Amino acid sequence: MKRIFLFVATNFAILIVLGIVLNVVLPLLGIHPEGTSGLLLISAIFGMGGSFISLAMSKWLAKRSVGAYVIGQPRNAEESWLLTTVKRQADRAGIGMPEVAMYDSPEINAFATGMNKNNALVAVSTGLLRSMTQDEAEAVLGHEISHVANGDMVTMTLLQGVMNTFVFFFARIAAGAISRGSDNRFVYFMTVMAFQVVFGMLASVIVMWFSRYREFRADEGGADLAGKQKMIDALKRLQGDKNESHLDSQLTAFGISGKRAMTELLMSHPPLEKRIAALERRL
Repeated sequence: MKRIFLFVATNFAILIVLGIVLNVVLPLLGIHPEGTSGLLLISAIFGMGGSFISLAMSKWLAKRSVGAYVIGQPRNAEESWLLTTVKRQADRAGIGMPEVAMYDSPEINAFATGMNKNNALVAVSTGLLRSMTQDEAEAVLGHEISHVANGDMVTMTLLQGVMNTFVFFFARIAAGAISRGSDNRFVYFMTVMAFQVVFGMLASVIVMWFSRYREFRADEGGADLAGKQKMIDALKRLQGDKNESHLDSQLTAFGISGKRAMTELLMSHPPLEKRIAALERRL
C-alpha cells in the first residue's frame, strides 16, 4: 500500500510540475501548443522531464519504498563488511562512495540507483545476506557498483525519456491523421490511447534490449571487481531463488535479479543461464 501511495503521489507531483513548466515555457517561446513544434516540445517536456525528475528523486523514493536502512556507523560485523567492501570496490571503479543500505525482504536481490556516479545508493536485501556466501555477496556488490560506474542510471533514463517523447508525439500525430475532419474528441482520445499502447510496447522492446545489454556489462564489471568465479557462483545461487522480485520497475532494472516476463523481449535482465554462459566464455 505504501509503494502504491508513493507511486501515485510522485507521478501526480511530477505532472503538476511539468504542467507549470509548460505554462511558462510555451508562452516565452511563442509556440502554439496545437502546432507540430508545440506538440513536440510538450512531448519532450513530459517524456524527458518525467524521466529525469524520477531519477533525481530515485534515492529518496527507493529508501522509502523498500524501507531501507542506510548504514552510517556499522552496528555489527556484517554491516562493517558491507561498508568496507563497497568502499574498496568504489575506489577501484573510480567513483565516489555510495550510500549503503539494507532492506528487509526474503528475495535474494540488491539494487543501485542515484542521479550520478558520485552520489549513488547501493542496497541489499536481508534475503541476499542470509542466502549467499560472502564471496557471492561481494560479486553482487561489484555488479551494482559497475552499474553506477558505467552510468547506467543516466543512460537508461535518457533512453526511456527519448522513447516516452516519441510515443507521446507519434501517438497524437497518428491519431490526428486518422480522425482528421472529425470533431469527436472521445474518438480522438481513444485513438491516442490505442496508439500509445502500440508504440509503448515497441519502445519497451528497445529499452529492455538495452537493459539486458548493460546487465551483461555489469556482470563483467562484477567479475573484474570480485572475481569471475565469484560472479558465476552468485548467478548460480540466484537460479535457486523462487521469490519474485517486489521492487518497482525502476529499481528492478538495476537489481541483480529481474522480474519474469512472458517473452525475453520484455525482460529487463537476460535469463540467468545466458549470463552464466557469457561469463564462462570470458577469458
